[in-house]
Amino acid sequence: MNLPERGPSQVRIGIAIEVPEPFATELQDARARFGDPLARAIPPHITVVGPTVVDESVLPAVGEHLEKVVGDVPAFRVHLRGTGTFRPVSPVVFVAVVEGIAECEILEQAVRTGVLDQDLRFSYHPHVTVAHEVPDAALDRAFDELAGYEAEFNVDAVWLYEHGDDGVWRPQRRFPLANGTTAP
Repeated sequence: MNLPERGPSQVRIGIAIEVPEPFATELQDARARFGDPLARAIPPHITVVGPTVVDESVLPAVGEHLEKVVGDVPAFRVHLRGTGTFRPVSPVVFVAVVEGIAECEILEQAVRTGVLDQDLRFSYHPHVTVAHEVPDAALDRAFDELAGYEAEFNVDAVWLYEHGDDGVWRPQRRFPLANGTTAP
């Protein structure tokens, strides 16, 4: 995984939509089954803003920013179905978002402003990674085995994750979307 360097008094954060249970365990177990060494370090999620390094002193401003912009985005529904891949550009297989794409894009555009404004290496494409940087045979197996995978859930919040010194991404704070806890 390509992570930005972190210096003293800095933290590596990410903003993501949490995949709820029972789907989180299903997808995490599948990722482990495909031999992905990061299966237990990265909870299943849809990235909103990828790994970003900020000074610890900026974290309160990040929180204020997320409260403001996320609270203006309505809750929505996500439907995951089937698989896709970023090969040959990147050795990734993912479960595709087939409903909620536009809403994820609106959320990403709102969040990636202000203190979190940054250029992207690749165009934003909401998805849930199930195999990354594993041998081609494992990528092929992930693509085939999860081709029929399907899950639906409401998105009523995003999470601020922090990347620990042990390499594990952990949720730190929940930021609710507009409309409370249910999607229309």
